[in-house]
Amino acid sequence: MGCRRTISGGAESARHMTPDEHQALALLAASGRNGTTNAILAAHGFTAGMVTSLVREGFATAMIERVRAGSRMIEIVRVRITAAGRAAL
Repeated sequence: MGCRRTISGGAESARHMTPDEHQALALLAASGRNGTTNAILAAHGFTAGMVTSLVREGFATAMIERVRAGSRMIEIVRVRITAAGRAAL
């Protein structure tokens, strides 16, 4: 497989979640244990900055993974919902 590095946030925030953030969390919740990639989230219209905000606030985690694509190794970012993110839904 490849190497992995997890990026996780701090304590969850008490601020109001935007409809886009709520939609992104719902997508992550429906994605199961493996979460989804940042590229899939972007394809759904979610910005990298918004996903980063969810991670910083503790609603999601992001893991950088190196995977093989043909003969090359590439890095992807896999995003998963946290317990705090599920509670926020």
